[in-house]
Amino acid sequence: MRNKIILLLILALAAGGGYYAWKKTRIVPLEQQYRTASAEMGDVVQTVSANGTLNPVVLVNVGTQVSGTVMKLDADFNDHVKAGQVLARLDPSLFAAQVAQSEANLANAKASLALTSANEARSHALYRQEYVARQDFDTAVQARRSAQAQVELARAQLERDRTNLNYSVIRSPVSGVIIDRQIDVGQTVAASFQTPTLFRIAQDLRKMQIDSSFAEADIGLIKVGQTVHFTVDAFPGRFFDGKVSQVRLNAAVQQNVVTYDVVVSVDNSDQTLKPGMTAYVNIVVAQRQNVLLVPNSAFRFRPEGEKKRRRATNTIYVIRGGNLEAVEVRIGITDNKMTSILEGNLKSGDQVVIGDAKPVDEGSQSTLRMRMF
Repeated sequence: MRNKIILLLILALAAGGGYYAWKKTRIVPLEQQYRTASAEMGDVVQTVSANGTLNPVVLVNVGTQVSGTVMKLDADFNDHVKAGQVLARLDPSLFAAQVAQSEANLANAKASLALTSANEARSHALYRQEYVARQDFDTAVQARRSAQAQVELARAQLERDRTNLNYSVIRSPVSGVIIDRQIDVGQTVAASFQTPTLFRIAQDLRKMQIDSSFAEADIGLIKVGQTVHFTVDAFPGRFFDGKVSQVRLNAAVQQNVVTYDVVVSVDNSDQTLKPGMTAYVNIVVAQRQNVLLVPNSAFRFRPEGEKKRRRATNTIYVIRGGNLEAVEVRIGITDNKMTSILEGNLKSGDQVVIGDAKPVDEGSQSTLRMRMF
C-alpha cells in the first residue's frame, strides 16, 4: 500500500509538472497580443480645414441706369477692357427724341424770357415817369422772374435727357477682364425698380481671394497672417499657398452650425487659378519641432479589463518588461495622426499599444483537396 501511494504521488507530480510546462508554452507574449508603435521624436503641424470658393479681390457688377433694348455688344466673355471703354449700346431713339423735345422747350422758355424782360424794361421806364402804377411794374418784374425760372427748368430737363442718352452707351467703370455677360442683342433691360446686371468685371485676376466658412469650434485658432495651403480639383497633386487676410465677424448659421467667413489672399501671378474654383483649405494654426510623438490611436485603446471602466482621457498603455503599464501624459497639438507629448513617463523608443492584435482564424486556412468525379 505504501508503494502504491508513493507511485501515485510521483504520477501526480509528473502530471502537474507536465501541465505547467504545457501551460507555459501556451502563454502568448504581450507583443503578440497587441499592436504597438514606437514613440518617436519628430515635427508636428496642426491645421484646420474647410472648403471655399476662389473669387477676384475686386468684382464689379456693371448695370444700367436706363431701360431699353440692347442694340449692339462691344465686349464679350474674357475680353480685357479699359476704364471708360464701351461695352454695349442700347437703342437711343427714345432718349434722342426726349432730348429734342427738351431743346425745344428750352428755346420756348428763352423766347418767353426775352419778351418778359422787354416788358419789364418798358414798365420800369414808364414807372419812373409815373405813367404806370407800382403794381403794374411789380407784375412785369414777376413775369420776367417766372420766365427766368422756366428757362432754368427747361435747361435742367435738357441736361437730364442728355444724361439718359449718354447712359444708353454702357461703359466699363474699371479696367479688368469680363468674366460674365448676361445680355444679348435684342434683349430688353428694365431699370425701373433695381439696376440689372449686364456684365461682371474682375479688376485684377493676378490677385485673388478664397471665401471659406469655418465652424465656430475652429475659428478661435485662426488669426490674420497665418499660412494657408490649399488644393483645387483642376490641378490634382499641386499645392497652392496663401495667407489669412481677414476673419469676418458676421456669423452665419447653416443646419444649426455657426460658421464664420475667413478670407484668404492668394497670389495668382501666373493666372492658373480661375474664378469660381472650389478650394480645399488647410490653415496652419500651430507647429512644433523635435517633440515626442505618439499615434492618436494610442489614446483610444483600453485593455479588456478596463473597457467597462472610465479612465483619464490622456492615458496610454506601454509594454515594459513584459508587462502592460498605464501612463498618464499631458498632450500638446495634433495633426489628426500624431499627437505631441508635453509631460509624462514616456520616452522615445517606448512601445505604445495602439490596438488589439487581430486573431488568426484557423478555420480560414484551407487545404487543397482533390475532388474525384
